[in-house]
Amino acid sequence: MTFTGFGEYAIDFYDGLELDNSKAYWDDNKETYLRDVKAPMEALLADLEKEFGEGKVFRPYRDVRFSKDKTPYKTHCGGVIEKGRGGGAYYTQISSEGLATGGGSYHMAPDQLARYRASVDAHGVLLRKIIDKLLKQGWSLHGDVMKSKPRGIGDDHPHLDLLKHRSIWVRKVWEPDDVLHEPACLDRVRKSWRQLRDFNAWCEDHVGVSESPRR
Repeated sequence: MTFTGFGEYAIDFYDGLELDNSKAYWDDNKETYLRDVKAPMEALLADLEKEFGEGKVFRPYRDVRFSKDKTPYKTHCGGVIEKGRGGGAYYTQISSEGLATGGGSYHMAPDQLARYRASVDAHGVLLRKIIDKLLKQGWSLHGDVMKSKPRGIGDDHPHLDLLKHRSIWVRKVWEPDDVLHEPACLDRVRKSWRQLRDFNAWCEDHVGVSESPRR
């Protein structure tokens, strides 16, 4: 299946799910999700596979085991291409806010965080240049950021703001528009992912995949 755009009712589906996050709503509208959201997302990732690698679509169900929020369904559909968690990722999602793309290290295990901080401490200039370029291209910087400074780091460290990150990633958003439902949406994602190459390469080289076994 070739990507031709997300379905006509993709945004309407998530508008409704925001208002009624219930099994009854999901069951009544599941065919819309499969046709207008999931199938196009799978096609989008397939069309990008040759350039970026094999991707996956995240499951629509929330893990509510340790959450106070017991609503059962995610209010977005995400797709990702990554070599390993934390070591750089190409991400995209559709939701009621429109289309979003992103990349970087969304999660760092302790060994990854140690490598990240050591690299920023010694070679933070390169990461700073990469991020500054992305910000000028319309990306926004995100992540889990400490309120205090890491142990052993001085207040005058030139990259203190980056060292406070326990995860680091960037994001770009397009509000719902006609392009979302057209083949040109593929070009939008591809162009944005190409802008992420240097950032993800830095994450792969300086954070890498966790060496600790996942529990």
